[in-house]
Amino acid sequence: MSEPIIQLVDLTKQYGEQTAVDRLNLSIYPGEVYGLLGPNGAGKSTTILMMLGLAEPTSGTVTVCGANSTRDPIQVKRKVGYMPDDVGFYEDMTGLENLLYTGRLNGLSRQEAMDRAKRLLERVGLSDAAEKKAGTYSRGMRQRLGLGEVLIKQPEVIILDEPTLGIDPEGVREFLQLIQQLSRDEGITVLLSSHHLHQVQQICDRVGLFVAGRLLAEGDIHSLSQQLFQEEAIVIEVEAEPVTEQLMESLRQIEGVGRIEGDERRFVISCTKDVTTQISRTIVNQGCALLQLAQKEYGLDEIYHRYFEGREAR
Repeated sequence: MSEPIIQLVDLTKQYGEQTAVDRLNLSIYPGEVYGLLGPNGAGKSTTILMMLGLAEPTSGTVTVCGANSTRDPIQVKRKVGYMPDDVGFYEDMTGLENLLYTGRLNGLSRQEAMDRAKRLLERVGLSDAAEKKAGTYSRGMRQRLGLGEVLIKQPEVIILDEPTLGIDPEGVREFLQLIQQLSRDEGITVLLSSHHLHQVQQICDRVGLFVAGRLLAEGDIHSLSQQLFQEEAIVIEVEAEPVTEQLMESLRQIEGVGRIEGDERRFVISCTKDVTTQISRTIVNQGCALLQLAQKEYGLDEIYHRYFEGREAR
């Protein structure tokens, strides 16, 4: 595996007696879309500010694109694009003018800034609104313009802090697709901070569950499911007839089968591994008709709530 493009080691931030970020260790790799998922007040924004060199950690280190964010924040800012939840623009300037201004601030010539701005406005779907004043843009249009502004300096990493707040469902879908395409087509690493589970699940390669300043669990959806549903990592829904005691006993003998629950025709088998083939073979060999067999995949919503149910129980 390649070296991390973002690496946090024992990162801690305290405000007086309050610990906002607590010994956070996190590695994000080039080209990855990583979702930092947690409720409001979890410490996500504080962590991002330390990544950008805009807040100094109490202890620990932050390395982004090979630079220490505390000692060399300017180098980090050259390589990282950041979009907060509420993007600010010059309201009396057009979308194109705003991007041109940002491009010039980043050292581009006027012609280079113009070329990039026009290309990015097309990429984010704002070509038709390029000459409209930013003050007239809807919330979704402003977020798209904000993404264009982040991309004009051609960053290696983009950090998006709650980027879909206040956008209608169709706008959210289009915005997330755009982020996913950028990562895939241009190899940009994306850190997406959000408290919206389904949005994170849609586009992220890996997810970190972040609460009270601590990373409680991380991985892709499958590995998180394996961690949190160890005794029933895979759930297989079955419909068969007739369902006899002999059939049930045969199913329980299959290695990896745990609980079996349900009525006389439909039942659910919780398994520690994928034994779909063995289950279907057993049903047929017992002379029963297999009407339906489907493997259920746990979603991020179930993972998230199962994890916190477990914490509350402790």
